[in-house]
Amino acid sequence: MHHVRSFAFNAVLWGAGAVLSIWCTLFGRHFRNGILRTAQLWTRISLWALRSFCGVSLEVRGLENLPAEGCVIAAQHQSALDILLWISLLPAPAFVFKKELKRIPLFGALLEPSGMISVDRSGGRKALRDMVERAHQAVAAGRQVVIFPEGTRVAPGVRGELRHGIAAMAQGLSAPLLPATTDSGLRWGRKSFQKSPGQVHITIHPAILPGLSREELLATLTALFYG
Repeated sequence: MHHVRSFAFNAVLWGAGAVLSIWCTLFGRHFRNGILRTAQLWTRISLWALRSFCGVSLEVRGLENLPAEGCVIAAQHQSALDILLWISLLPAPAFVFKKELKRIPLFGALLEPSGMISVDRSGGRKALRDMVERAHQAVAAGRQVVIFPEGTRVAPGVRGELRHGIAAMAQGLSAPLLPATTDSGLRWGRKSFQKSPGQVHITIHPAILPGLSREELLATLTALFYG
């Protein structure tokens, strides 16, 4: 039964995603707000399907820590569900993503027009400078920059390695930096088709104090992510 329910959810997830991506490609590709609002509609549909078919619900703590102005969220990454979570939770998210994702049919071509921030992981310091500059522009426009310091999905109970891009962003921007933790991988595994019923917990922690060294920042995030 769980397998059937997961199949129904994935049909809604990918079906709605394809239809809305085609709509944006045809009519809204050059309108950033239109693409973002369409993505938020997709997440609402998908999270409804996840709750209805698979019995997965969300509990979010710490929304009061989000500032009214732009900020940076350093989010723990366990599942593809995390993408849906942040698109649905934030009014104007701008994700940092690896440039290879632009190759995804339909969806990939809409990432940069929607104001997301691509990064070339093999580009060295120049790529980091470009990332920080684009993040600065996003924050100045009042957007919430979402970066996954682990760089990839890390299964629950596994200790990942934090990438240095988060340190470059923290040192290059004056915006508040908020860590966020989750246990989404317990309900939606990294490579699992089947979704497990239950509650996903997301916690947005208070902003990290500015002025930390690279080592202190990474140590603070490591302690929050992995206990």
